Order: sequence, then C-alpha cells, then structure tokens
Amino acid sequence: MNITLENKDALNAVVKVDIAKEDYSDIVEKVLNNYRKTANIPGFRKGKVPKGLVKKQYGQSVLVDEVNKLLQESLNNYLTEEKLDILGNPLPKPQDNFNWEDDDYSFEFELGLAPEFEVNLDNKKPITHYVITADDEMVDNQIKMIQKQYGKIVAQDEVKEGYTIEGTFHNPEEEIEQNASFTVDEIEGKNNKKKLIGAKTGEQVTLKSSKLFKDAATLASKLGIEEDKAKDLKVDLTLAINEVNEHVPAELNQELFDKYFGEGEVNSEEELKERIKADSEKTFAQQGDQQLLNDVTEYLVENTSFDLPAEFLQKWLKVQGEKELTDEEAKEEYEKSEKGLKYQLIEGKIINQNDLQVQAEDLKAMTKERIKMQMAQFGQTDLPEEQLDDIANRVLSNQDEAKKIAEQAMSQKLLDFYKEKLNLKEEKLSYKAFIDKVYK
Repeated sequence: MNITLENKDALNAVVKVDIAKEDYSDIVEKVLNNYRKTANIPGFRKGKVPKGLVKKQYGQSVLVDEVNKLLQESLNNYLTEEKLDILGNPLPKPQDNFNWEDDDYSFEFELGLAPEFEVNLDNKKPITHYVITADDEMVDNQIKMIQKQYGKIVAQDEVKEGYTIEGTFHNPEEEIEQNASFTVDEIEGKNNKKKLIGAKTGEQVTLKSSKLFKDAATLASKLGIEEDKAKDLKVDLTLAINEVNEHVPAELNQELFDKYFGEGEVNSEEELKERIKADSEKTFAQQGDQQLLNDVTEYLVENTSFDLPAEFLQKWLKVQGEKELTDEEAKEEYEKSEKGLKYQLIEGKIINQNDLQVQAEDLKAMTKERIKMQMAQFGQTDLPEEQLDDIANRVLSNQDEAKKIAEQAMSQKLLDFYKEKLNLKEEKLSYKAFIDKVYK
C-alpha cells in the first residue's frame, strides 16, 4: 500500500491511496472461508459448499467491503500519523474508469486544510465587561413579588382597583362565550374601567371590545378568538362577574423570611434586601460574563485574519447531512456557519497553546455547584457532602450530560483566561440599563 499527499495550495490537498492485491487478498480469502463454513445453500450440506460457488456468490461484495475497510483505516491512520489538521472530512474524488475487476486500486480524496494563523490578545481598545447591579427599585419589586407569592386571596363583593375578576364574556353574534380572569389594572379604556369599578359579584356589565386590553393578542386570549379577528373587533361585550378577589400580600415578618429563604437565613427586612440584592447580582454576573464572552468572540473573529477552504467546505456541506443540498443551499449554509467555524479554530488554538484543560475535578465541582443552586430553589441549602457527591456522580454517568457540562467548564476556563489576558474595562450599570444598552 502506498499513500501520498499533494498540496494544491495552503488550504487544499489531495491524498492518494494505492491498494495492491497483496494488501487485501489474505483477508478476503479468510472471510470467504468463513462464509463457506456457515453458508446455507440449497443442495449442499453446511460447510461443504464448493469454494468456487462461495466466491462466485459472495466474492464481489466481500472484496468491496474489505477494501473499503482497509481504505478507511489506512486513510485515518495516515491523517493521524502525519498530524494533518483538516476541516470537515475527506471527500472522495469520482473516478469514471474505476473497475472492481482489477487487482490494484487507486483512490483519491480532497482535503480541506486548517489555516495557519496567530491569535493576537493584545487589544489596544479595551473590551467592556458589564457589572450588573440590582438597584433599589428592582429589590423593592422583588420583595413585592415574594409578598404576592406567599400572600392570600380574599373574596370580595365589589370590584375595586387592583382586584382580580373571574367572569364570562358573552357576545352571541360573534359566537363569544369565554371564561376569563384579569385584574382591573389590565383594563385599558377609561369608560370600560369606570363601568367595572363598583360592580358587584353576580352582576353583568357591558363593555366595549375596543381598547379593552392593551393589545389584540391579550384581547384574543381573554375572548377565546383568533388574534386577526381581535384586531378589528368593535362590539359590545357582556361580562358576567362570577368572582371578585383581592390578593392580600404577605406581611414582611420572620414567617415569610423563613418560608422563602429557609429557617434563620434572613432575620430582618434589611437582611432581606441585602440577600435579594446579592442573589440577583450573582445571577446578573452570569449574564455579564456571557456578554463578555460574546464580545470577546466578536473581537477575536474580527481581529484574527485567515482564509478558509471555502470551496471545499461548501462541497462537504452538500453531502455531509442526511439530505444532499443544492449548490445554492450549501453556499448559504457555509456563509451562515463561516464565522462560527473561524471562532472554533481560534478557540482551539488558544486552548492548545495555553494548555487549558478540563479535569475530572472541574466537572465534579461544576456539577455540585449546579445541584446546590437547584436545590436552593426548593429551600434545601444544607445537603450533606456525601449526598451531593452521589447526585453528581449519577449526573456525570450520563454521557450527554457529562459532555454538556465539560463544554460549560471549558467556556468558564476560557472566560477566566480572557479576563486575565485581555484589556478589559468594567462598567457598572443597572439591569434595565444593561438590557437597553446591549439588546437594542
């Protein structure tokens, strides 16, 4: 067997694999002998089928199978031994005059080669690392939400601001007969709200569909109709008021603190605010880090110059899926994935050059931290270490889950590396300001 490589240019090559008869004849003969021992052919006892008949019936298919196995194994070994950094998979070149009746065979494969490049981490212009803070308004809103969550519902006889109405909307002409629940604050039109305030349980109120709720989607949901119909709906609706309820928020006391955070975790309103602020900012830190990772990715792709074997990759994309793509579809797919592929190459170089590795203890630590966070949501903040280890081991025994956590652990290592090596500037801002600034 002979394997040779011809470089077409810096990004494209052709590898040629020559297979001679002596490379495959022994294994083909061995497989055919095994077939002879086990073949069931009418008129012959098992194991007594003439060799020539076995060869005639199975020889061609065995030859093709064994040569292809030898070809793939030899090609993979060659690429590994020569340390060729390829993109995609080798693509076989079509051969019009190929004949399996020959003794010797030649196969050619196109290769897309990974480009040579350097990664520059010396950014002159600093990249912003957003530090998101929880302002007083956010903390107060969170406290109100907790009070509402643990509050109680008190039935009332009369509709007032802030109360919730359980009722049924009627309009026979439009075939509307729909139960709905909404608060008085959701009503948009002044006249509609005026008619509702003061109405009693068991009464019926006539409302205008126009400007009843903030938008057509909400109106459609409350009336049980299509959104397109709700956009142009201008009719009178009869609302039968079945229930009126007041949501009474829970008092800010030790009972509430213990219910929400666990016994003794928070002991005053001041501690409550501090805890909510700290917990919120811990969550926000993950969003700030993710945005930093996004911005660093953009910087590295824009400031690391190299070409890809575009023509080869489009050919590969055509055939690598379950359904073969057209030339236009393959080109479109390549253009969508080009940026991501470039970053994968940049990321791979950074990982290799700086020996960034995810160890077993990294996976275990990250998994345990995730478990703690999940259990804390249900008020379990003191899981024994032995139980934590047991749950983590079960999670990591799932290969898909372990792979996902390994990817997340590597992202964290890259993030820590970028924080250490790149020129960053911190910018503190509220969550609302962060959303307005980043996602606009």
